[in-house]
Amino acid sequence: MIDLTIEHEVAEITLDAPERRNALDEGALQDLAMAIADAESADVRALVLRGEGPSFCAGRDISSVDPATDDVTGFLGHRVQPLLEHLSAFPAPTFAAAHGACLGVGLGLLVATDVVYVAESARIGSPFANLGATLDSGGHALFVERLGTHRTLDLIYSGRLMTGAEAVTAGLFSQALPDDEVLGATRAAAAHAAQGATLAFRASKELVRELRDERLGLWRSMSHETRAQARLARSDDYREGFAAFQQKRTPTFRGR
Repeated sequence: MIDLTIEHEVAEITLDAPERRNALDEGALQDLAMAIADAESADVRALVLRGEGPSFCAGRDISSVDPATDDVTGFLGHRVQPLLEHLSAFPAPTFAAAHGACLGVGLGLLVATDVVYVAESARIGSPFANLGATLDSGGHALFVERLGTHRTLDLIYSGRLMTGAEAVTAGLFSQALPDDEVLGATRAAAAHAAQGATLAFRASKELVRELRDERLGLWRSMSHETRAQARLARSDDYREGFAAFQQKRTPTFRGR
């Protein structure tokens, strides 16, 4: 089950199937994609993604999958990847509160989220060798970019799971926090971002994406920053930010 709540311009999407560690089948992926679309349609200014129960998301629900007839391309290529691309492109800051198992598609959800706070005891990695399967949902790209090839393949070959604290030390995610503080800290960060300069945050998301996916380099990146700044200069928030600075007061951003 996927739950969506919206309050004070912050959307919160909850993976709510704790009895199966929030593992996702095709139906749950469809519901999750719909929740993301509904949050976008509501024009929220921040989004929180979390899991109910002992885990964030243990990956794909394979409890009833027949490997002889499994449509892997359909599931990963036509369901998972479009959903992760949509989440990555969400037009406002996105935050994940991750705890317990964060594996497979669950790890992919974290890859596609802007800011990830993880519980110190979270479990992250690639235990799929025992299934005769490999890491998917963007896990290879994340690990190679942050860990390098040797540590990535060591994790894959061994099946060892990193704790949340180890993952943050290695540069995978934003912050590691005590397990009972993760959700509160994530909600607080999202609430703070929702009061910020949404258009400017959106511009930074796009610049970060271009740097990651298009390898712009310094000078092309600087040129793209200049164009983004020129667009922002025509916004209400830009004028409000400058006026507040000059008047020595706290700005009130409207996301316009």
